[in-house]
Amino acid sequence: MAIPTKSLYISYFGVREPLVQTQVLPYLRELLKPDEDETAGTVGSSGETARRPGSRIVLLTFEPKLDNGDRSDFEEIRSGLRDQGIEWHWLPYHKRFSVAATGWDILRGAIRIRSLIRRYRPDILHARVHVPALMADLARMTSFGPRPKLLFDIRGFFPEEYTDAGVWKENGLIYRAAKAVERRLLRSSDGFVLLTEKAREILFPESRETGTDRFGRPVEVIPCCVDLARFSGDHRTGELPDLSDRFAAAYIGSFGGWYMTDEMIDFFSEVKEVHPDAFTLILTQRNKESIEGRLRERGFREGDYLVDSVRPESIPAYLREVNVALSFIKACYSKQSSSPTKIAEYLASGVPIVANKGVGDVDAILEGEEVGVLIDKFSPEAYAYALESLGRLSANGDLKERCRRVARSHFDLAAVGGTKYRSIYRRLLEKKEK
Repeated sequence: MAIPTKSLYISYFGVREPLVQTQVLPYLRELLKPDEDETAGTVGSSGETARRPGSRIVLLTFEPKLDNGDRSDFEEIRSGLRDQGIEWHWLPYHKRFSVAATGWDILRGAIRIRSLIRRYRPDILHARVHVPALMADLARMTSFGPRPKLLFDIRGFFPEEYTDAGVWKENGLIYRAAKAVERRLLRSSDGFVLLTEKAREILFPESRETGTDRFGRPVEVIPCCVDLARFSGDHRTGELPDLSDRFAAAYIGSFGGWYMTDEMIDFFSEVKEVHPDAFTLILTQRNKESIEGRLRERGFREGDYLVDSVRPESIPAYLREVNVALSFIKACYSKQSSSPTKIAEYLASGVPIVANKGVGDVDAILEGEEVGVLIDKFSPEAYAYALESLGRLSANGDLKERCRRVARSHFDLAAVGGTKYRSIYRRLLEKKEK
């Protein structure tokens, strides 16, 4: 007999942010779907997706500073989510005086979660990263009645990310406090989700064989997945020129911070040295004028590049005719737990990748599946070698189709992400019934 999904999902991001739109809401919709061996409901006349009978997900987000139009927008968002089986609640996000603001949000979040537990009686508190997990842990400690399971969706090595980025002092007071919180959450949680096999090896090496940690708690590795249906078809965007006779290189995402701006601009310049008619496509949400200026300084002329901001659903149309895509991310300890969404998007579009070594499971996937080239130095020689290696990969069968096949096996939202999330929910709920 199928066990209904009744959970409270906590995200410290706002519902309209791209991360929530691409990496939270799609998973929640997948969680509500029946497994293949379960009796699925019928699709209603409105086209509503079949859901597991008796299932409900409550979503709590933290919204940044609001303007006057947000209230009406929020009602529309709430209504749309309710139609999908998701009951949405939100609290304001505070940013000023960072540490104190986060502490205030944690307190308010714990109080609201406690109230939502009393109202909805969820079986699972699903916390995305450390701050929501602490809120959930505090809330259930002070709640009466049945104790919901806590699923710690770790995502990344949060304390180390801040020290690696230079935001916190290594072994400083804030770092040590964050590590103490992490140790508590690793003790008190009932199940865990990680993004990479490398992270599993560090935190729960025994779970590779058993699927559980040494205390019998379920552990799943679920990388950042994408809806492959978005990447099917042959629709082209009118913003791009005809690239059928040009070599096109692309990058999607932010610049600066973890993302190595200078090195990627250098790579695009090397592409233009090797392929004089090359075209550069950059899709980014910020600093477009600065990036365009950097390209012009390197001799790129109008018609040689496009730097634009697009909605996530438009990305496939831009990537369809690209020959290679980039992912240069600073390799450090915390990035062993990272699963860049851009990797899944590139492969789903049939685009091979040039990436640097040392980021999550990217090395194993690109080299093991022959869908990309890894570099360990940032130099013109390394970039030229990568471009030459891509030519050899292309000669070894249909490279575009191989990329899409790897996307299906590693990053399919339905077959990988949805299936694994429903699996760990089922394991938590079956354990609770016992």
